[in-house]
Amino acid sequence: MCRINGAWDFQFHQQYPLEEVNRAMRDTLIHGGPDDAGEWYHSQRPLAFGHRRLSILELSPLGHQPMSFENLTICFNGEIYNFMEIRSDLQKSGYQFVSHSDTEVILKAWHCWGAACLKRFRGMWAFALWDENQQTLILSRDRAGVKPLFWHYHNGLFLFASELKAFHQHPGFKPELNREALLEYLQYGYITAPVSIFKHTHKLNPGHLLYLTASGDIKTESWWNPADFAEAGIQEREAWLKRNPMDIRDELEGIMQEAFNLRMVADVPVGMFLSGGIDSSLLTAILQKTASRPLKTFTIGFREKAFDESQWAAKVAKHLGTDHTELTCSPEDARDILPALPHFYDEPFGDSSAIPTILVSRLARKHVTVALSADAGDEQFFGYSYYPSVQERWNKWGQNSLTGLLGLGMRAFPPAFIQSILGKYSSASISAADKFIKLRNLLSIQDRKIFYDTTVKLIVGDQLPSMMLLAHEGLDKLRYDRIQEYLREGFNHPQEMMMADIRSYLPDDILVKVDRATMSVALEGREPFLDNKIMEYAARMPWELKYREGKSKWILRQILYKHIPKEWVDRPKQGFAVPVNEWFQNDLKDYFKTYLNRDRIEKDGIFNPETIERMLKEYFKYNGMNAHKLWLILMFNMWKEKYLA
Repeated sequence: MCRINGAWDFQFHQQYPLEEVNRAMRDTLIHGGPDDAGEWYHSQRPLAFGHRRLSILELSPLGHQPMSFENLTICFNGEIYNFMEIRSDLQKSGYQFVSHSDTEVILKAWHCWGAACLKRFRGMWAFALWDENQQTLILSRDRAGVKPLFWHYHNGLFLFASELKAFHQHPGFKPELNREALLEYLQYGYITAPVSIFKHTHKLNPGHLLYLTASGDIKTESWWNPADFAEAGIQEREAWLKRNPMDIRDELEGIMQEAFNLRMVADVPVGMFLSGGIDSSLLTAILQKTASRPLKTFTIGFREKAFDESQWAAKVAKHLGTDHTELTCSPEDARDILPALPHFYDEPFGDSSAIPTILVSRLARKHVTVALSADAGDEQFFGYSYYPSVQERWNKWGQNSLTGLLGLGMRAFPPAFIQSILGKYSSASISAADKFIKLRNLLSIQDRKIFYDTTVKLIVGDQLPSMMLLAHEGLDKLRYDRIQEYLREGFNHPQEMMMADIRSYLPDDILVKVDRATMSVALEGREPFLDNKIMEYAARMPWELKYREGKSKWILRQILYKHIPKEWVDRPKQGFAVPVNEWFQNDLKDYFKTYLNRDRIEKDGIFNPETIERMLKEYFKYNGMNAHKLWLILMFNMWKEKYLA
């Protein structure tokens, strides 16, 4: 696991020291690669690579990067878990190896098979490859988008890096706010590839390649798409449903056992994050079953009982016999971590569970160098509660004109009034007013895809325009246009929602959260549920095997019943929510008062000061109303102070 960067300046005329700038870009990423540093420069072009290394495999200097072989030079971030199998195939074709690194295997696999080699790889990666014969720079990102890769191209300057912060070290990079990205962030809490918060700056989409030629032409292409396997599953549907579900259960467990075991390969200590939920419990159970010693597991709890799941993690750890470590996340911990969020996340990032994720990463790093995380079970196996509710609500409301009238009628009731009446009945993470606003918007929607999109938004309807001073024309169309490719014709509703989340929420929220948190302390995070064999199998599987008898993740539950008590598995889903309201009402309220005060809002000229002032008053008066909207603005303002001051 490492961090990478590079530059190709087509307008370079010695106006700045290329090598010095490249090193400055590289060394902003030292937190993710403290063990070694490397650089490479083309002899005839203003083309540079930088590399920071976290040594996981091949700990000797033979794993140093950038690495070259004949006409190819690479800087690579990630892990190819089946590299020994590929290495063996290459040896049969006459290739020889001088190291035991997966980087050397990638180089020689590309030399042998070209881009077709990517489909042989099982792992996570982002790499840049220079092909001297083709005079072409190639960027590649793994199937699911586990590893990040940003690129910038403007006025003849091309930059790439694992994190946006590296770009700020180049004198040719001029950070300009991307208005559309800001609007997307405020609606969802994250920014979806290929967009980034800066103009002329992009995220390479998961499962994509980028080619930059010596003439300055750029081309991107997809080399893997989970929707292809979901479409194949439509043809296989009847055959799946005729099979004995317990045979499918056993087949899936076998695929998982092999994929999970691959993630245990390392020359350093390995542990795992254990929340006590279905996915992390299943991962731990399957691996502990064949382990020769107790696995190291780590969990974070909260003082606020409505958010605390640590007791379940402790029960699972004791039952499975792991070496378990637990830490409680307090407001004091949040105060310590909050100022670091803009630095490590680079873009405004609204997922508040980044705080405990950083905390559990710090905890794990004291004991291990690699940590397995059980993300992507929800997106692949129908885990989110809104999946069945969206379908049920759409069937009831979607074609009913009366619901539209009801939605209009609900606008007569101010959200503050609803909060004052029903606030005490709010859930731990969503205020009554926010639920009310979303409901009245859903009742008026006549498009199924917009209905899904509104369900997953954090800010809906007319709330955002009233908050903004920036123009907001075409606001609802931004994300809708992008999800069209995910919500293909022929899918039924549950498949479409899962596919949309796999291509948006998963890589641009969940995986961003874990990657930046783990790499902030030089901890390699691995994602076993995103092995391509699991992803392809799950994509083909009919949703009726994932949601059955009123239970989400039905097929995963059948596996887990074999390993831990059934009543532990079937308890209500809790999720990894953070007590934002409780913290900012009390211990952390100075953050809201500092970053959301009227003078600052007026000076920035982005948000409507009257609206934000009203939202703050409602927040403190009505026990948490607007909490998550204010959190999103806080995260943006803290980010802006660091990168656009």
